[in-house]
Amino acid sequence: MKKLVLVALAAAVAVIAGKKVQAGKQEQALWAEATDNVGKA
Repeated sequence: MKKLVLVALAAAVAVIAGKKVQAGKQEQALWAEATDNVGKA
């Protein structure tokens, strides 16, 4: 029973970490888009 709980907990942590990584990538892409053309206008 403990192993099942640990596996479920590890899976939940992996999903949350994956979402945070994806959100960070989206944030970085947004900043890159906003600042790439600053000097070219």
